[in-house]
Amino acid sequence: MDILLTHGYCLADDPREQKIMKPYPPLGILYVSAYLKQQGFYVDVLDTTFSSFDAQKAYILEKMPPVIGLYANLMTKPRIVEIMKWIRNEPSLQGTRILVGGPDVTHNLEGYLGHGADAAVVGEGEETAAALLAAWRSNDTGWCSLPGIAWMKDGKVVRNPAREKVRNLDVLPYPDRESVDMQAYLNTWKHHHGHSAMSVSTQRGCPYTCKWCSTAVYGQSYRRRSPAHVADELAYLSERFAPDTFWFVDDVFTVSYRWLASLAEELSSRRLKVKFECITRADRMNEEVLGILKAMGCFRIWIGAESGSQDVIDAMDRRVDVLHVRDMIRAARRHGIEAGTFIMLGYPGETEADIRETVRHLKSSLPDQFTITVAYPIRGTSMHRELDGKVLASGDWATTTDRDLDFIRTYQRKYYDFAVRHVVNEVEWEKARKQGHALRPYAIKKRLASGAARLGMWYYKTYGK
Repeated sequence: MDILLTHGYCLADDPREQKIMKPYPPLGILYVSAYLKQQGFYVDVLDTTFSSFDAQKAYILEKMPPVIGLYANLMTKPRIVEIMKWIRNEPSLQGTRILVGGPDVTHNLEGYLGHGADAAVVGEGEETAAALLAAWRSNDTGWCSLPGIAWMKDGKVVRNPAREKVRNLDVLPYPDRESVDMQAYLNTWKHHHGHSAMSVSTQRGCPYTCKWCSTAVYGQSYRRRSPAHVADELAYLSERFAPDTFWFVDDVFTVSYRWLASLAEELSSRRLKVKFECITRADRMNEEVLGILKAMGCFRIWIGAESGSQDVIDAMDRRVDVLHVRDMIRAARRHGIEAGTFIMLGYPGETEADIRETVRHLKSSLPDQFTITVAYPIRGTSMHRELDGKVLASGDWATTTDRDLDFIRTYQRKYYDFAVRHVVNEVEWEKARKQGHALRPYAIKKRLASGAARLGMWYYKTYGK
């Protein structure tokens, strides 16, 4: 074995996801695994989604890999640090090198390298990991000069020049899904939702500049697989695993109308009908695009907005018109496509009047689903940079994540917990009212909960320090 690739996520340790039960395999390390195997490396993948930390440690001790590649993101950072500490303290693993990569690494290099990683991949992992493994395998001391990595010298981080991004994504093999228990994922979906689902990536990077969003791995770029290459993968996955639905993980699925039309033609010419959901932006949608998506098999589309206040949307540099967002949510439903949207409360400068606009936005457009979070500043984003001096200490770096970062807000942090409850219950009550169920017990309960949350908002707005 040349490398063991693994991550730090365990479903059993995630009570929130246990209520949702929509797990997907870790595409990032599966792409790296497939590429390394293509280059002739012997790769083992340990997917811990349905396993445990103890089982992970036992597996590592059994395999004694020369290199462990760890994938780190916002959710798994504390576990990844814990794994690195454990490896460094385990006598039998003193010869094991640690390579860390993933979206949380780029702007936390000192932390990861200071807690035991020999090297960190900054950006895309495939080519950098292959070059580094080749150097380590041949005891080439020149590995320190490879582009795309960071390492430590005399206690200081050395960040080498960036590696050029993979321009033609078609040269990359499909993710190495055969190395994980795909059936466990499919069965989990089927058991909890009545249908199975698989994730597929067709693009890397995003050309937009939303200030809260991290582009730590793929950068602010736009690179896309050819429609034929995507159709090939969909055909392969349909035959090999027969999922009921697909989830395109791309940031903006409809960013290119030409590409979308070509993919639709490719699927049609092959008589390949896939049921899928995707994410996009309202400004990259219109009636024609919705017609194409529906014909392709799209059953749900997530339309980003983040706020119902145009002032907040502009502050985020989101570059969309909130009225167009509402129009596209309604239009999607007219085309027979479920519409979902994302909401973020507590963005810097947001006021209670902006939150009222968000409630109005949701009650007016009534998306089939929406998710709601309280804003936090991810390191490396424009939002984090603009909050310079206002970000509050979050505690020990090793045991917290950027999701624990808080900042000096318009109102006290507790205020936004009540604001979330208010928005959710108010919109749910509106849905019931529109359906003529306003006086049913569950609707009345929602209305009361909304009012109680408003009271909490008032309390923390008035007396919160």
